[in-house]
Amino acid sequence: MRVLIIEDEPTAAQKLINMLMKLDAQLEVVNVIQSVEEAINWLRENPAPDLAFVDVQLADDISFEIFKKVEVKFPVIFATAYDEYILEALEHHSIDYLLKPLQKERLAKALDKVKRLESHFLQHRFNKLFEEGFGGNKAKKRFLVKRGVDFVSVSAKNIAYFFTEHKLVFLVSRDGDKYIVDKTLTELNDELDTDYFFRVNRKYLVHIDAIEKFKSENGKIALHLLPPTREEVHVSKENAPNFRGWIEAS
Repeated sequence: MRVLIIEDEPTAAQKLINMLMKLDAQLEVVNVIQSVEEAINWLRENPAPDLAFVDVQLADDISFEIFKKVEVKFPVIFATAYDEYILEALEHHSIDYLLKPLQKERLAKALDKVKRLESHFLQHRFNKLFEEGFGGNKAKKRFLVKRGVDFVSVSAKNIAYFFTEHKLVFLVSRDGDKYIVDKTLTELNDELDTDYFFRVNRKYLVHIDAIEKFKSENGKIALHLLPPTREEVHVSKENAPNFRGWIEAS
């Protein structure tokens, strides 16, 4: 894996390199870049890396300016001392957001996430995933969620459903993982691809592939979702015709 590091503090860059080499000696650090201008020029003139570690605040500007000038088709892990840029980072192919000082355990998890995603998509077409996943479709392709103290980026393709409980909104992945989402179901419904997601009632917003089966019950529609829910999930009588039309159209 060819790794690019964009970091304006030489000590921090060397620390990151040392940690990466201890985690995987086969990684190749292709360059360490200290400024936005230098990064733009390098990316225009060299083959794209497989992964980039990027600080947010560089010597001459905010690193997000790089992505406004250069088309980026590779995953990015931001490593910074500032936590206020997390949401903006998601708009720039970020798959993780690490806070300094870097911890070996968190870095290992981030690196493992890259490798797991890479192995999941056939024949190392990881860059193709990001080309398609951040295309022109107005629907969001990834969502920032929280598990414990960690922030995680979850692909819309891996979402089974959202639900509300005790005034919180949760995302449940297809693997059954559960995360907190800092959005309302209404906001999420506006951001999702309606070909695949449907607001079945005031508590649930589901992906079509999460619906294992359903049946009519006195005008309502009872859903059986995967992963299973702890409560019964129904589509109301008023919404049942819209649900059936959505299922048929999909």
